[in-house]
Amino acid sequence: MDPSTVLEGTRLGIAQLESHTTRISYRQLDTVIRNALRLAGDPAIALHSGARMHVTAYGMYGYALLSSATHAEARNFAARYIRVVGPFCDFGLSYSGERVVGTFQPMHWPNPTESVHRFAVEFALAAHLTTIRDRSGPSFGFSRVLLDYAPPPSTAAYQSLFQCPVLFNQLHCGYEYARNDGPRTLADPRTHAMAREMCEEILGEVNRAGGVAADIRRLLIEQPGRYPSIEAIAEQLDIYPRALRRRLEAEGTSYRDLLAEVRMRLAIEYLRKTRMTNEEIASRLGYSDAANFRHAFLRWTGRNPSEFRSDEGL
Repeated sequence: MDPSTVLEGTRLGIAQLESHTTRISYRQLDTVIRNALRLAGDPAIALHSGARMHVTAYGMYGYALLSSATHAEARNFAARYIRVVGPFCDFGLSYSGERVVGTFQPMHWPNPTESVHRFAVEFALAAHLTTIRDRSGPSFGFSRVLLDYAPPPSTAAYQSLFQCPVLFNQLHCGYEYARNDGPRTLADPRTHAMAREMCEEILGEVNRAGGVAADIRRLLIEQPGRYPSIEAIAEQLDIYPRALRRRLEAEGTSYRDLLAEVRMRLAIEYLRKTRMTNEEIASRLGYSDAANFRHAFLRWTGRNPSEFRSDEGL
């Protein structure tokens, strides 16, 4: 379809996408995802798109992965510098015996009942599979895939692409595969050192460009239930309240929107991963009573907390 149709509402043009200096916000990315979901007749569009993301599409990040001395070094680099590539999902790495465990958390789409959340996870999963195969060989595969949502219309495409057990309605999203820490055939220490240095510089720029909204999210998450006023936040950040409001407006958000986002993300986590009552969650999130929390959760997700837990099988 015409790219301008998919870019509608982003204020981006094709020429900008072809320039390596163009910076794209997550708000613009959100618009593109929603346009794609609305326009595409293929329920597996995110899987097919992610599968096209070969390691060389990631610039210096990709070359650093290819030139890593060992598979273990490549994995650790991938997790540490993931934000260099503007990912759909944050990525965590851990080990369980001889298994590698990768976990995903969509950057700005925490609600597992939303199609945009599923899109972000599907794209990330398929992209990771493709890039690891580029590094390790075409025979590589996941041993299982875990997803925090119900089986979608594209379930058959999951089996075709991953060819391993795919578990839905789990507590987190991610994948597992057999651990291999051995040397890599394309290892090149000079290339890797150069690429790592450039990625370190880019990561610093990304962190600095996260904006004041990222600082506020961090402060709110660190103090659940004790949500200060915007004036108190401004004092912590050493910014005048009026200037803080202007900066948030420039970043396309507001303190009210950030507070709702953090509350929704935490509420979903509490409902999915704990046995806390609605009253306990309401108190933890700073609501005066459970009724106010239920109304807010219904506004965010279209379901009340009890329905959410029931639909999730919790």
